[in-house]
Amino acid sequence: MSLRAPYLMFLGDAIDQLAAKTASGVVHWVPDICIGQFRLDGCNADLGLPDMTLEAAAAAGAKTVIVGVANRGGVISEAWAATLVSAIELGFDIASGLHNRLDSVSAIAEAAKTYGRDLVDVRHPTQSFDVASGKKRSGMRLLPVGTDCSVGKMYTALALEKEMKARGMKATFRATGQTGIFIAGDGISVDAVVADFISGATEILSPANDPDHWDLVEGQGSLFHASYAGVSMGLIHGAQPDALVLCHEPTRKHMRGLPEYPIPNLKECLDANEQAARLTNPKATCIGVSINTKDLSDAERDSYLKSVEDELGLPTVDPVTTGVSKLVDNLPVVNS
Repeated sequence: MSLRAPYLMFLGDAIDQLAAKTASGVVHWVPDICIGQFRLDGCNADLGLPDMTLEAAAAAGAKTVIVGVANRGGVISEAWAATLVSAIELGFDIASGLHNRLDSVSAIAEAAKTYGRDLVDVRHPTQSFDVASGKKRSGMRLLPVGTDCSVGKMYTALALEKEMKARGMKATFRATGQTGIFIAGDGISVDAVVADFISGATEILSPANDPDHWDLVEGQGSLFHASYAGVSMGLIHGAQPDALVLCHEPTRKHMRGLPEYPIPNLKECLDANEQAARLTNPKATCIGVSINTKDLSDAERDSYLKSVEDELGLPTVDPVTTGVSKLVDNLPVVNS
């Protein structure tokens, strides 16, 4: 994948800030190439970037419109399509991580062909995969797992990579979703892989490596989410994680998009993920907890992190506000 920078982040008519998590993640980790945001009427998300028209963004030098909002089902609405066609006519490439392919909308496909612009669907793999072998690979792997969707698994993996590299450790972030791919520049969006091949795709994504090299494999979904547990399980088995980090957002009242499903107990979730991981790596163990405390006050954050540490006996952090050094300190010792 090759995207022309800088980017204009398209938020469409996002219903809330969480719906724009793709754009938020890209802006957080690669802010220097995000020139502005374009929002339709009714958009309830804000990246803190300048609001720009397509014309103003083109004049400012933006090259690619990133569809930075994810709706349920990943569909391209008529309102979005009209905007994206206008962007193509102004010279923009379009990149998207939605389930719907950009060229599945005839107006977008025709405009791209007419104006010679690129349509990049990062969610759709361009290669085929074998079924997983389950064989142990050299190197070390860490996988963040979650009580729910969108609780900070990608942020945790990226923060760990940054901290580990700062310490001179060998570490690579392995993107498994559209936002991670936009940030890293490559990866495999595992939720678009045929179910039988999810674990095999993850084995390819995190191949054999030096004994002291860590792959930080981006987690997806939750074993407790009725919609996405299948993806989570395939990713766990293919990653063969040596270490797990449990990720949680403490203000959730129910699973995202499923009001009838409660958020699982932290200990219950930790135990279930360790048990699942030990199918392909009997030594898999949870080494810490990562909490998304963005909706808590500083005092509430500190109190909550301490309460989780006391409850689970594991180092507990917020990857954005406290950093992840305590998690790296608790990684198993590896002999190079």
